[in-house]
Amino acid sequence: MINIILCGGSGTRLWPLSRKLMPKQFLKLFNDKSLFQLTIERNKKVTTSNIVVSNEEQYFIALDQVEEIGESAKFLLESVAKNTAPAIALACMELDSEDIVLVTPSDHLIKNEEEYKKVVNKAKELAQENYLVTFGIKPTEANTGYGYIECVVSSNQQVENGLDVKKFHEKPDLKTAKKYLEINTTHYPLPTTHYFWNSGMFCFKAGVFLDELKEHSPEIYESVKEAYKNRKTDNNQTRIPFEYMEKIVEDSIDYAVMEKSKKVKVIPSDIDWNDVGSFDSLIDEIESIETIETIEYESQNNFYYTDTKDKVIATIGLEDFIVVDTKDAILITKKNQTQKVKEIVNQIKTTHYQLLTTHSLVHRPWGTYETLIDDNGYKIKRIIVKPQKRLSLQKHFHRNEHWIVVSGTAKVTVGKEEYLVRPNESTYIKMGEEHRLENPGKIPVVLIEAQVGQYTGEDDIIRISDDYKREKNGK
Repeated sequence: MINIILCGGSGTRLWPLSRKLMPKQFLKLFNDKSLFQLTIERNKKVTTSNIVVSNEEQYFIALDQVEEIGESAKFLLESVAKNTAPAIALACMELDSEDIVLVTPSDHLIKNEEEYKKVVNKAKELAQENYLVTFGIKPTEANTGYGYIECVVSSNQQVENGLDVKKFHEKPDLKTAKKYLEINTTHYPLPTTHYFWNSGMFCFKAGVFLDELKEHSPEIYESVKEAYKNRKTDNNQTRIPFEYMEKIVEDSIDYAVMEKSKKVKVIPSDIDWNDVGSFDSLIDEIESIETIETIEYESQNNFYYTDTKDKVIATIGLEDFIVVDTKDAILITKKNQTQKVKEIVNQIKTTHYQLLTTHSLVHRPWGTYETLIDDNGYKIKRIIVKPQKRLSLQKHFHRNEHWIVVSGTAKVTVGKEEYLVRPNESTYIKMGEEHRLENPGKIPVVLIEAQVGQYTGEDDIIRISDDYKREKNGK
């Protein structure tokens, strides 16, 4: 069985912790591991290999996190997000029609792994019988943040062997969610209706899914087929070019297939599942960071998070608040209100769009850079280059750059000249000169970069040569 890991996301529901280029699945909030890494480790116990479906911008951080935990994966890279139905279809086209796949989001937390193994094995058995299987989570509360699956339970044995779907329901209002939960408490006499949270996890044969997609959503199938035919492959990755990706018809697997197919089965799953879709659900899983020094006066039952060391948070008269502090943004919200973060995000789009895209610390395939100061006419960065990695050969039209090495030894190319720059040494790159920074050593190179010029935006770059086959924008 092959694990298809859906690894997209715009990073809005946990803003400002998550951003477009650092969505929640990559945040290391769980004993210094990310939800993405936990997903791979959990599913390697029930699957044999991984296909990660991601957008191109997140490929390198996903690859880094896979390698950090000593695992491997194939990557299918989308230049444009087109929702889950096309993403899963593209991955299935990489496989034999008889291959059984376990489709999982990359950003869910599952703590009852023994029960998880049991329900996955049940799903695999049903998939071998050509069913499309989904996992229904037993609700623990009247939650309005999840879609629901309505099933009819005819017998106790049917619960063990998979339930037939009566209807998929969109995220309900609170009154309806409470009604679903009330109905769930009435199990007899049979048959009876039962409602489950829609987990977004699936199990089926690759060929069965593609056949059902072709039957029920032929436009999606044909557009995906055409895009896949024009794919580009390189080592462990398959890329879908933008001109074909943008023509794919966008839709979710629920709308495109699951709500229409007659082959769907639901496995009731009591697996201690959390989709970590809001700060309310996140704080159920982690505590306020212990290193934060808080001074509270007439304050209680609050949650604090900061990514800045040695910061003191003082509060007066706060109760049931969540305070999330990052270097460039602070979110303060009442508990049970965090589903409304998306409304704040919509406002930020029009005024401070950069705050939705990146943190001050930005990950690149060669390492990281952090913007320390950004003011009119100059910008100061801390750059860390991994051992045996190098930036693109590039030039800028609007800025000069000064590099001061703090630790490690950097190899610098400026025009046709190459030389080493050691700790406490510096070099200077004039505007318009071709240059490259490289780490030939075995420890990270840390340096301070001072940019001086009328424009210091990340899009002031012309790449002449790049090890990572990037085409534009950013170091």
